[in-house]
Formats: sequence, C-alpha cells, structure tokens
Amino acid sequence: MLHRLRCLLLSCWLGCCAVLTAQAASVVIVSSERSPAYAQAAQTLVSELERNGGLRYDMLLLTATEFAGVTNLNPTLFVALGTQAAQALAQAGLPAPVLCALLPRSSFEQVLRSSGRKASRQFSALYLDQPLSRQLSLIEFALPEARRIGVLWGAESQAQAPALRTLAKARGLRLLEGSVEQGELLFPALKQALDGADVLLALADPQVFNRSSIQNILLASFRAKVPMVAFSPAYVQAGALLALHVTPEQVGQQAATLVAAVLQGKALSATPLYSQDFSVAVNEHVAHSLGLRLDAAALRTRLLRAQESP
Repeated sequence: MLHRLRCLLLSCWLGCCAVLTAQAASVVIVSSERSPAYAQAAQTLVSELERNGGLRYDMLLLTATEFAGVTNLNPTLFVALGTQAAQALAQAGLPAPVLCALLPRSSFEQVLRSSGRKASRQFSALYLDQPLSRQLSLIEFALPEARRIGVLWGAESQAQAPALRTLAKARGLRLLEGSVEQGELLFPALKQALDGADVLLALADPQVFNRSSIQNILLASFRAKVPMVAFSPAYVQAGALLALHVTPEQVGQQAATLVAAVLQGKALSATPLYSQDFSVAVNEHVAHSLGLRLDAAALRTRLLRAQESP
C-alpha cells in the first residue's frame, strides 16, 4: 500500500495528476523545488501519515509552479515546503489553512510582511531554525567558558536582536554585534562581531550567510581563533565547529503530527512552532584543533533534557 502511495506521489510530482485526484485530496503539499531535501521532507510527511492510518489517495504533491496551474483545490489543509511555496500560498485566496515548513523564522516573517498576512490558525509555520534559547544552551554545554558571543545581523534576522539580547543578559553572556546593511560590505560588521569574541553564533539570514559569503566568514573566524556555531550541517563540513539543525526527516515527522491533528478536527497553532526534535553536528577536526572533545549525541541528549525541564 505504501508503495502504491509513493507511486501516486511520484506521478503528482511529475505533474501528471488528474483533476479528479486534485479535487479529492484532503492534504495538498506544495514544495518549492524538487531537490532531495524537499523530497525527503515530503516523503517522510506522507509516510508518517500513512503509518498512522492516512488514506492512500488522500494527498497531493505539487511544486509551487504546478500549484499555480491547478484549480478547484479544496483540501482540509495545505502544507508549504520552503519559502517559495509559502509565498505562493500566501498570495492565493485559499479555502483551507496553510502550514508552512522547511523555512526559517526570518523567511516566514518576510512572507507575512510581503503578503500583508499575520500568523494565525489559518496561516502558521513550523520553523526550520532553532529557538535562540536552545542555541545558547548548546554554546554553554559545548563551550562553557565562552562568555562573549559574536553575532551578525542582516535585514531578516535583525528582528530577533532584542530577544537574543534579553536571553544573553539573563545567562550572563555578552553579545558582540555587527549589522550588515543592504548593499554594504560584510567585513566591517564581521570584524565587530569577531573582535574579542569567544564564539561566533551564525543565525539563518541569506543576506549574511550564503554560498558566496560563508567561506570568507569561516576563514576570518579561523584566523581570529573564534569557532562558529552554525545552523546547517553543511557549514560544519565547511569548517564550523558545531551546528544545531533539524533534518528534512525530522521536519516531515513533526509536520505529519500537526497535519494529523488538523485532519482530526483540531486547528493549527496560531503561534508558529519550533521543531521539538533536532540534530547536532560536530566538526571533529576543528574540535581537535581547539583542544575540545565533543560528542554530538551527548550534546543532543543534554539539550533534549534541558527543554523537558520545567
């Protein structure tokens, strides 16, 4: 049965679904692209729903481009995977609530601003990035002597600055902040964040951390002997010390839990959620060069226990 469901999803993914199938779908999953990460999140979401009794032909998978060409959709719930899909659904007049996933908080908030929407039970999110408190806890567990934290703000992440300042102050930590304004060079802000810092906390903001900038940022932090705690395992492979992140499978699993609740008659949370599950990645070579012995599994366990504490 699961094989047949995946075959149906594959046919829909290729844009070959019938209008009748589209009209009958209770859950419409709209993905920004066909890359492996999006496919894995979608597959896990569907597999989890199927495992918990979901109907075989109850889900429809489309790309954002295909969604624009399909009419008469009337599902119980839409799921948007990624920013492009969230933007497409935000701009459409839809008859059902939308759960956005596989996108960071800053991107979801940008979607809200550009569409004139507010987070609500009709348009909510499961964030891809991690809560600031969890990121600070990782730093304290992995680098207990680190008291000065460098951070780079961009246009999208700047809104989180007051919250991070409050959390850092409560823990006795000091922030060394640099802001990258639109059109300005990265280096002056990076220098502000690195000078005197014990660790550089990277927050998901495409204006600051992207393919063209990450190598220069990592090189500068290496030269300054300031390890980076990042939000993607790809950055750990590139030279960051640690990353706190959620995998596509973990996104799919938690999204399935939220979708199942809606199918059972419950409403989406009006307040967007952070994933309860997550992963920790460690660059052992960088850790060894810093004289550290870090265990990714042990750090994850400590973080899970910390979030369960009252």
